[in-house]
Amino acid sequence: MAQSGNVAAGVDNTFRKKFDREEYLQRAREREDKEAQGKAKSKSRGPIVQRKPLKHRDYEVDLESRLGKTQVVTPIAPLSQQAGYFCSVCECVVKDSANYLDHINGKKHQRALGMSMRAERATLEQVQQRFEVLKKRKDTEGFSETDFDERILKQQQEEEERKRLKKEKKKEKKKEKTAEEEPEIDPDIAAMMGFGGFGSSKK
Repeated sequence: MAQSGNVAAGVDNTFRKKFDREEYLQRAREREDKEAQGKAKSKSRGPIVQRKPLKHRDYEVDLESRLGKTQVVTPIAPLSQQAGYFCSVCECVVKDSANYLDHINGKKHQRALGMSMRAERATLEQVQQRFEVLKKRKDTEGFSETDFDERILKQQQEEEERKRLKKEKKKEKKKEKTAEEEPEIDPDIAAMMGFGGFGSSKK
C-alpha cells in the first residue's frame, strides 16, 4: 500500500468540481435585481384582477342545428356569417365542432368571460346537499332495469307503428295516383262496345 507522503503535493485527485463562491454570489444578486425590476413593472401595470372561479354552462351548446345544410360563403361576409362556428365573446370563427368545444372550454375564452381556470372548492355542506338532491331525484324517477327494458320495448313499438303508418300513407298515395291516371268510363258504353275496360293492368 502506497503511503500518503508519496502523493505529489498540489495534485487534485478528488475529482470534485470546485465552485467559485464569488461568481455564484454575483449571479444571485443579478437574479434578485431582475426579480425586483419585474415586480416594479407589474405594480406599474395596475392592480391584479381577481377572476371568478370556473362555473358550469347555463346554456346548451348548439352543434347540430346546421348539420346537412349548405351555405354560400363570400370573403366579404361578416365573421358571424362565415362557414364554421362563431364565438361572439372572442370574435373568432372555428371551423369544426371539436375545435369549437376546445375553444369554449379553453383558457382564452374563459379569461374573456372573466373566469380563472380554477374551480371553486366545494364545502362539506354543499356536497351533502348535492347528494340529497340526487337521492330525491332518483327516488322520484324510480329508475330500475325493468323500467329501462319497458322503455326500450315502448320505443320499438312506437317505431313499428310509425313504419306501419308510413306504409299505409304510401299505399293511399299510390291508389290516388292510379285513380287519377285511369280515365273514367261509363259502364253502359263499355258494355255496348263489347269490353269491360281498356286493358289496364292496374286495379
